Amino acid sequence: MPDRPRYSEVEVGDSGPELEVGPLTRTDFVRYAGASGDFNPMHHDEVFATSAGLPSVFGHGMFTAGILSRAVAEWVGVENVRGCSARFTERIWPDDVLEVKITVTGKDDAERRIEMDCRVERESKVILSGTASAVLPA
Repeated sequence: MPDRPRYSEVEVGDSGPELEVGPLTRTDFVRYAGASGDFNPMHHDEVFATSAGLPSVFGHGMFTAGILSRAVAEWVGVENVRGCSARFTERIWPDDVLEVKITVTGKDDAERRIEMDCRVERESKVILSGTASAVLPA
């Protein structure tokens, strides 16, 4: 198990480890469709997606949220996560390379809780913004 940060080691303004994922492939989207059961053809059928006026198939929003969740859980430990939220602002496409960035925005000493601002970006453009909280060991 990787070293998890302790509450005393984390300060407001600190960044969690960045995670880079990609380039994304159509196969990634199909695998996620199989895992989630969401087989909307916009995510896997190129002909269907382009006939609807899109440049290509695009990834599920929750696929992007899963990438963010992975980064948070790997840093603080899934057992320490207490909540998260996400706001989707852009679609993800084949060949995208995504970067996850996490910044500590608050601390609650009584609960050893940290609050985090979280973003998934493509070429510095925000694809998903959100928050997460975790209770860390003393």
